[in-house]
Amino acid sequence: MKKTVKLILLTIAMISAFLIIPNSSNAARTVYNEETLNNEISSADPGETIVLQNDITVTKPIVIAKKLTIDGNGHNIVGSNDWTSTSGNQTMFTAQFSDAKLTLKNIKLKNGPKYGVQSYDGATVILDNVSISGFNYGGVLANGGIVEVKNLHLGNNGANENNGIEIDKGSAATHNPTLIMNGVLTSESNKNVIKPAENGYLTEFTITNTENTTNKVVLSGNKVVLTDSSNNVISETSIPDKATPNVDIKTIIVTIVANNKTNKITVESGKTITADLLKSHINLEENQTIDGFYKDAEYKEQFKFENPLTTDTTIYAKISTIEITEPEPEPEPEPVPEEKDETPKTGVENYLEIAVLTLLFSVTAIVILKNKNIKG
Repeated sequence: MKKTVKLILLTIAMISAFLIIPNSSNAARTVYNEETLNNEISSADPGETIVLQNDITVTKPIVIAKKLTIDGNGHNIVGSNDWTSTSGNQTMFTAQFSDAKLTLKNIKLKNGPKYGVQSYDGATVILDNVSISGFNYGGVLANGGIVEVKNLHLGNNGANENNGIEIDKGSAATHNPTLIMNGVLTSESNKNVIKPAENGYLTEFTITNTENTTNKVVLSGNKVVLTDSSNNVISETSIPDKATPNVDIKTIIVTIVANNKTNKITVESGKTITADLLKSHINLEENQTIDGFYKDAEYKEQFKFENPLTTDTTIYAKISTIEITEPEPEPEPEPVPEEKDETPKTGVENYLEIAVLTLLFSVTAIVILKNKNIKG
């Protein structure tokens, strides 16, 4: 019996020890420089996380072909001025082929000869609290792969003009690129924030928007359009003739002209709009009012809200100024003068006063004399 109890206790102790000891495969790997970063990427098992302990300078591209998370921990990865690689791929981070899924989070990528990060031929790149700036070709390249934006800030990227997220398909890629909007995208430039490539290899691409995304990328005519949470147009870029987009949201652009200012919004194609919708995108001065909406700048033909919109449309708001007349202030009441006793004094009153005084003196004198006689 005692041996059985000891065996049970020993078994329980072994199980408890097994549960308490952490699984080393789930522990994050820490890196301090370019050498340890490359070593940890090479030796990490699929699904592991690498955490930066400080800023790192890299001198050549980093290629990843497995599922991996790199947590910048708020630090920077900066491309060196002495870039040593001479290969065709000069992108700082590349996730390549279908087995690769690279998540970059809490990190800033700065400076490089080509792109900050690319997803190549079936690979997936997820960008979560990432900032990318200073790359000569562009910030992000969806090169036959999938790019998911959760929280991305784009600085100035591109040598001659801004190039934020480029959608492309290299000559050797077998997959078509996909962009997934699933959060917040901000950019220091409103030009070419989302740009389909014009090299001729891009024939088809897909853009999807999740229900919870703040920014949306939509199709409007032959343009890819980035909007904010209120459907204001942030950026619009033409699609090459050879490229066919698969976009879950198709819209038209309504250009609102009011007070010599232009604002563009997107609305669903084939739907009608309301005057209240337009008014919500117009800022009026305190003494201004909208007299109507028109199809022309001369305000001759009124816009008909009952007609569905199927093409990009410009609408002019007629604004008038209301003259506000301030009421004249009421005059202050004149002060009421104090009342004075202006009754004239008569001679009777003066004689009466003298008689009273004389009577008082007489009575006093009689009393004094009488007292003397009594004493005598």
